[in-house]
Amino acid sequence: MKAEKVRDLDTNELQGQLREMTEQLFRLRFQFSMGQTEGLKKYRVLRKDRARMLTVLRERESASAGAPAEKR
Repeated sequence: MKAEKVRDLDTNELQGQLREMTEQLFRLRFQFSMGQTEGLKKYRVLRKDRARMLTVLRERESASAGAPAEKR
């Protein structure tokens, strides 16, 4: 999922999708431990999408607190 699409979602939708992704990642890790390594690409994509969502949530949190978002 692109960052633009993530930013278009409201906070509740974002948190719901984040929970679903976390659950999917858990299932994939469990499958890897059982020797089924067919979903490695999906695992990597989910990790990156989850990171994007967490970043957007953090940006919103810092913006609502009145602190400017840090730029690197």
